[in-house]
Amino acid sequence: MPEAAVSTPPTFTIARPQAGEYAPYYDRYISLIPGNEILDTLDQQRRRTMLLLSGRDEDDGNLRYAPEKWSAKEVLGHVCDTERVFAYRALRISRADATPLEGFEQDDYVRNGPFAHCPLADLVEEFIAVRRATLSLLRNLDEVAWQRRGIANKNEVSVRALAYVIAGHELHHRRILEEKYFSASR
Repeated sequence: MPEAAVSTPPTFTIARPQAGEYAPYYDRYISLIPGNEILDTLDQQRRRTMLLLSGRDEDDGNLRYAPEKWSAKEVLGHVCDTERVFAYRALRISRADATPLEGFEQDDYVRNGPFAHCPLADLVEEFIAVRRATLSLLRNLDEVAWQRRGIANKNEVSVRALAYVIAGHELHHRRILEEKYFSASR
């Protein structure tokens, strides 16, 4: 699949978010992301996840590593849904929208999502599209927008923290896919 043209990265540094820019819960994701090159990290993740999932068959997509756990397709659908929600939060906050944003219930999203009935290849394409849209949004933010803060799910959060949460959340779930769904021992 040909690579789409992407916008030019910003010429300023996007510093890592500091404690106080996000709810402590999200440190579990932010702490997974090394360095300060969040846009490069997000782009590299797109490639890594695509490589992990491309060429897998429907049996792989329907695999649950334990009863009552999400299938691999549901995990990928969850990653896409969550990224959309967090990118939307970043959009709203970056535009100085002071309206508090509600949370969402991930289990309801998965339960009511179409993931079990979608071909895995379609979900991989969806992830690629979602990530490209996220990158396009973030690459076009100015320096002031990256530092803006708003309220999401009753907690203050900065735009840059949201970018790191998106990356850390994806990495968390990719590691689960690698270790529990697609490990060499399976």
